[in-house]
Amino acid sequence: QVQLVESGGGLVQAGGSLRLSCVASGRFFDLNTMGWYRQAPGKQRELVATITRGGSTNYADSVKGRFTIDRDNAKITVYLQMNSLKPEDTAVYYCYTNRYGLNYWGQGTQVTVSS
Repeated sequence: QVQLVESGGGLVQAGGSLRLSCVASGRFFDLNTMGWYRQAPGKQRELVATITRGGSTNYADSVKGRFTIDRDNAKITVYLQMNSLKPEDTAVYYCYTNRYGLNYWGQGTQVTVSS
């Protein structure tokens, strides 16, 4: 069972930056895709960014050029650097991975961007 633990959320003014981190418990060095999703109040959970173990990335159009995803395979940790934050980025951000066809989610970390 993969457990994902996020950190780094908080309150920031528009135009500011935050860096989220997510570490997978245990010695799951075979995790391929890891990533971030978010869910704003009253909205569906949506993809933010993903990254494969080989470093291939995928971003939602709404965050391209502002957010950067990277990972440290040795630490089984994925990061999300968020710059030029906007109020519409306010949401609970969830770490995600998949292993042998099963999806795993973190508990979520709140990101609030004030205008």
